[in-house]
Amino acid sequence: MEYVTDDYINDYLRNVQPKYDGVLGDIQREATESNVPIIPHECARFLSTLLSFIKPKNVLEIGTAVGFSSGLMSRYLREGGKIITIDRYDIMLKDAKVNIKRMNLEDTITILEGDAAKILPTLNEKFDFIFVDAAKGQYGQFFPYCFNLLNVGGIMLFDDVLQSGTICKNRFSVPRRQRTIHKRLTNFLWDITHNDALETSIIPIGDGMALCHKIKDAVMDIPKTDVLDTEDIEYTEETKGDKND
Repeated sequence: MEYVTDDYINDYLRNVQPKYDGVLGDIQREATESNVPIIPHECARFLSTLLSFIKPKNVLEIGTAVGFSSGLMSRYLREGGKIITIDRYDIMLKDAKVNIKRMNLEDTITILEGDAAKILPTLNEKFDFIFVDAAKGQYGQFFPYCFNLLNVGGIMLFDDVLQSGTICKNRFSVPRRQRTIHKRLTNFLWDITHNDALETSIIPIGDGMALCHKIKDAVMDIPKTDVLDTEDIEYTEETKGDKND
């Protein structure tokens, strides 16, 4: 994956900030060495800092991958806090279940297996923090559900929103096969930055993160649309490095 900051900046940020300890650190190192798509270290450290003062009780994650980010978030839960994480890829879920057990977090982290677009409408509980790192073309569809599931004062964090910086370019300047995701992400970023119930900032670290703070008690209408295609690729062992592309 290409990032929105130069390599020398990424290298500096990844080296100057301490690595994680314990089993979590082992999972991070193993995933990085195996080219498994987890959030880069500079984004993980941003997530840690954010959660250190939010101290959420209930967390929703869309995009479990191998369980690194949910394991990370569990370190900052209030007492009795819980995490629900959603993923549809069997290859990732197999590793995630093993890793969650390695971290002794089976009573804290619940995995919901399946397409988030189908699972989100079935959720009723409210969340203090929602982290989304999944199919970028579906962020716009996920957004109204996440908004309605978020407590007032809660935070949503969306990862990889700048598509290697191509979002900043004209749609017709990107390869044709990327134009659908470009359009969907562009519309999504407009929606989250022009919603008067949110304070939103788009942060240029990693491949771009969008931070949304819900400041008003509001409910969004859910568009009556068909379920979108999950992604432009089918995720297999051979495409392991492409899940977040």
